[in-house]
Amino acid sequence: MTFRHEWKHEINLSDFISLRHRLSSVAKADPHVIGRTYEIRSLYFDNLSDKALREKLDGVNNREKFRLRYYNNNPSLIHLEKKSKQNGLGTKVSAAITKEEAQAIVDGDYAWMSKSNQPLIQELYFKMTTQQLRPKTIVDYTREPYIFPAGNVRITIDYNIRTGLKCTDFINPESITVPAGNAPIILEVKWDAFLPDVIRDIVQLTNRHSCAFSKYAVCRIYG
Repeated sequence: MTFRHEWKHEINLSDFISLRHRLSSVAKADPHVIGRTYEIRSLYFDNLSDKALREKLDGVNNREKFRLRYYNNNPSLIHLEKKSKQNGLGTKVSAAITKEEAQAIVDGDYAWMSKSNQPLIQELYFKMTTQQLRPKTIVDYTREPYIFPAGNVRITIDYNIRTGLKCTDFINPESITVPAGNAPIILEVKWDAFLPDVIRDIVQLTNRHSCAFSKYAVCRIYG
């Protein structure tokens, strides 16, 4: 399991335009974009006591959260993901699941997961039965991603963050989402062993400091 460094910054529109111009000159666009961006829909899991939310808000050092995710409004390829944080470093593991399997989880039919040959699906099943993890809310947003090979750097700018409130009808394209309060534009920078100076210089913005912003947390603003 590879842990990666991560910076997050809340930025404004002026920062965004400046970053887009500078990043375009040195980094490559992600090959999966349509134009400059792609759309992301996630469904996050939590338990009745909001363990994942509270651990994030309390800054717990070692924590994890599960989500389902697909891109560009196309649920033909869905991933189950587990994101973990340990001592400030992050990692993610993923498993592909079918549209039908994802819908079964949303519908509360998860007994089949115990027979899966994918360890991550079995792990989620175990935590759904022992910790009462359940689908909690949809999180939608637009992402503009860049990649830089040296250091395996990935830079993303996320905006138009929207919440499904308490809706978990993840696959339904008609599921309504609304703006998540005054959610800012978020710059994220992730890298392995080192961050090249050229990228470090670009993402160092005046009066912008690293933060612990969580899209899931801000999307729980209404409950």
